[in-house]
Amino acid sequence: MAHIGLTTLLVRDYDEAIAFYVGAVGFELREDSPRGDGGRWVVVAPRGSRETGLLLARPGRPEQVARIGDQTGGRVGLFLNTEDFAGDHRRMTEAGVVFLEEPRHEAYGSVAVFTDLYGNRWDLIQPKA
Repeated sequence: MAHIGLTTLLVRDYDEAIAFYVGAVGFELREDSPRGDGGRWVVVAPRGSRETGLLLARPGRPEQVARIGDQTGGRVGLFLNTEDFAGDHRRMTEAGVVFLEEPRHEAYGSVAVFTDLYGNRWDLIQPKA
């Protein structure tokens, strides 16, 4: 097995999620295809990434609706690596992304926790070389 291809992220609405991840976070829209059940297959990923992406999925059952924004029980569950921490932090802040803390410089790298439009917690991180 070479890599994890997609991770599903539950969203309320495809278009608002695309707007956030593409417009504010800076991802690119890889695919947006209709499905026979009225849903869509929507994949976003960091620009230039080759292997991993997010499948943005609307809930199909009531118990999934309750998980929107809390897929990891309040823990940071998604990690966005960068090679330009300061630049990406500034660009994302200017685009309206909410960071829950000031940037920290730890032994492992520079990091700051942000939330997506639903409340899922992410680390923006530039690992030390």
